[in-house]
Amino acid sequence: MNKKIYKIYDDFLKSGGEKKWQDKWEKNGLYKANDSSDKPKKYILDMFPYPSGAGLHVGHPEGYTATDIYSRYLRMNGFNVLHPMGWDAFGLPAENYAIKSGVHPVESTNKNINTFRRQIKSLGLSYDWSREVNTSVPDYYKWTQWFFLFLYKQNLVYKKKAKVNWCDSCQTVLANEQVVQGKCERCNNDVIQKDMAQWFFKTTDYAEKLLSGLEKIDWPEPIKLMQKNWIGKSEGAEIEFRINPPQLRGRAGNSELRIKVFTTRPDTLFGATYMVLAPEHELVEKLKDKIKNWSEVEKYIKQTKKKSDLQRTDLNKDKSGVELKGIKAVNPANNEGIPVFIADYVLASYGTGAIMAVPAHDNRDWEFAKKFNLTIKPVIIGNEYIDPKLQQKKILKPNDPNYSKVVYLISHSIITQGAKINAGILVNSGEFDGMDSEKAKKAITKKVGGKLKTQYKLRDWLVSRQRYWGAPIPIVYDPKGNPHPVEEKYLPLELPDDVDYKPKGTSPLGSSKKYKELAEKLYGKGWYFEIDTMDTFVCSSWYYFRYADPKNEKEFASKEQIKKWMPVDLYVGGAEHAVLHLMYARFFTKALHDAGLIDFDEPFLKLRNQGMILAEDGRKMSKSLGNVINPDEVVENLGADSMRLYEMFMGPLEDTKPWSTDGIKGVRRFLDKVFALTPNPSPTSNVAGEGSRLLHKTIKKVREDIESMKFNTAVSAMMIFVNEAQKEGISKDDFEKFLIILAPFAPHMAEELFESLGNKESIFLQPWPEYDKELIKDKNINLAIQVNGKLRDTMEAPADISEDEAKEKGLASEKIKKWIKDKKIAKIIFVKGKLINIVIK
Repeated sequence: MNKKIYKIYDDFLKSGGEKKWQDKWEKNGLYKANDSSDKPKKYILDMFPYPSGAGLHVGHPEGYTATDIYSRYLRMNGFNVLHPMGWDAFGLPAENYAIKSGVHPVESTNKNINTFRRQIKSLGLSYDWSREVNTSVPDYYKWTQWFFLFLYKQNLVYKKKAKVNWCDSCQTVLANEQVVQGKCERCNNDVIQKDMAQWFFKTTDYAEKLLSGLEKIDWPEPIKLMQKNWIGKSEGAEIEFRINPPQLRGRAGNSELRIKVFTTRPDTLFGATYMVLAPEHELVEKLKDKIKNWSEVEKYIKQTKKKSDLQRTDLNKDKSGVELKGIKAVNPANNEGIPVFIADYVLASYGTGAIMAVPAHDNRDWEFAKKFNLTIKPVIIGNEYIDPKLQQKKILKPNDPNYSKVVYLISHSIITQGAKINAGILVNSGEFDGMDSEKAKKAITKKVGGKLKTQYKLRDWLVSRQRYWGAPIPIVYDPKGNPHPVEEKYLPLELPDDVDYKPKGTSPLGSSKKYKELAEKLYGKGWYFEIDTMDTFVCSSWYYFRYADPKNEKEFASKEQIKKWMPVDLYVGGAEHAVLHLMYARFFTKALHDAGLIDFDEPFLKLRNQGMILAEDGRKMSKSLGNVINPDEVVENLGADSMRLYEMFMGPLEDTKPWSTDGIKGVRRFLDKVFALTPNPSPTSNVAGEGSRLLHKTIKKVREDIESMKFNTAVSAMMIFVNEAQKEGISKDDFEKFLIILAPFAPHMAEELFESLGNKESIFLQPWPEYDKELIKDKNINLAIQVNGKLRDTMEAPADISEDEAKEKGLASEKIKKWIKDKKIAKIIFVKGKLINIVIK
């Protein structure tokens, strides 16, 4: 490559050319959203980052660059764009750092934010920094507390005892991410499940709305599916099983003790051969004095407490359990007594905390039955079979002469191999034998007095956290221990600074004298504040509203500003937030809508995920692996525009891709070529040439690719154009148009070159160029020639070739002649610009 060309661009970087433009853009407020503009709005949002001490690595800016390109493009197309950035600043890492180092989380978090902000600005990202938010400052979390009180007033908040991860050694509650293979990450001791009073949001009240709302938003189908599975809607029946022996009846007042189950397969009720309770099910304790092997049962319950829900429900784990000897349940379908077990794969928090086990028609139950030598009773078989004599498929009916034999063979296969049949006709089901399994669901439910019911897997959101670095929960307790919402006039309820972060078995706020004194000052002697803080997901469930009106001291955002900017038009972030963050944000929005505070109920109309950028060795970037690539070094050595353009050129936005040093150097060479282009002196030269024709095709291609977020192919198209421009030359007018479409991708270079052409106004204040429809038409095309629909030849032809001329040329082809020789031509089909098809008899 020409060293002189490289030196020109290199001088621009070394002289601080990129920083020069960043400062100018900021000084001129070029990217500020205009609250009073009458232009159509677009709200483009990135998932805001947690500002860790490690700073950015090159994987982080991929999504930021994509939204930046899209935002710049929209502004150049006449839109008033809101494109903000902020910090998800509360959280466990900052608190852990405070415990280890003695540095207050405020200090370490602000330091990290400054690093992140500097790195992001160095990439030339067009954020409106006047709207920056920080979830850990009182001006922000005042409104996080307001949202808690809002939900409280809507009867969507409650407190109850719930199981948490507990480490006896550290005397603290641990988040799931702090539990590694059942051990505490801090001390490596066993983690147990412990009951503690916790605050919850009633997300289950919105299960159906969260599910149905997915149908009207433009989100990736895998994300929608993950949310659907998380909500877990099931149609089924609630059925009760009596408990034997008879002397147990009446223990709960005048009624019998019963085990209530929810099942999606009431048609298999006759095949229920045992039951399983969660080890923590309330009935287990009630039956304690009648369970003959209580010591064995109690030991198993203690072992279960050491396991997390994820460990317990792992489908690949070995099934374990203990029979409650002396206890039987009565199958209401046939009045047969069946054994009752406790097993850790059943959770008290899901459904009724009990299941009816049908091992013939459920893989998990079959494995359990095989291990404990329990009865496996098939009750559904397929309604078709192959008649051995006729060797043809037949419909199986009870009066069929082969009925008993077929039932036996299929049942034997199910019992021995676990071959599951989910639909068909019922067998071994008394009066329901021969009935279609779908119809049998309602019929059997009615017979046993059950209730048809819809159930959801979604659980209420536990928002209490027994740690310091989070938004204080705005609840105050009277001297009798009754909770009351803190009055809004006292918000923000600020984090006290006289707190010992070291875990002592209770929330750190409990050690604050200032916090206790403030409660008594505001409410009276003996009153005290809730000492738990909120899950950081609460902070991120509403932050997108705050960007619309970040300085408002009276509301989280005014109705006028919400109406102007919301909902978010495009949201970009990692797929790892598919369930929790996105589900909670949707819940908040729907609650606001139902209260009449907003007129929409989905916060993010369009969602796109960026893929992960791996290290050059193909592994995930990790400080411990020493393979993290620092964007500061890339920007310093190759320039921000090189990094931006390379991350878009690597492949489709949503794909996982490895970083390549050679790859980014190749992109840098492309930018060198652009920098070295010298427009022809005449502004009109080459207007009708092939270069101009290719430019207009490139303008069209880049526009379409930006709108569909196919940035890699847009970059590729621009590279092709520059190669042509190097050979053919380029006019000043065409060069300016090219720089405008390049500008969203490489803003610093484009701005510099645009100015060098004598332009006084920023390139980002120019309108996006239109393409000439005549110039994008191809002069020649490849016309396919088919014989009876099969491709036999192709030929180059004028794009506007007539039908008669196409037929004449096609029949004259030597390759075609051999296929039609001595054949009668029935007709010739002509598809303009694409093909002719010769149909022969």
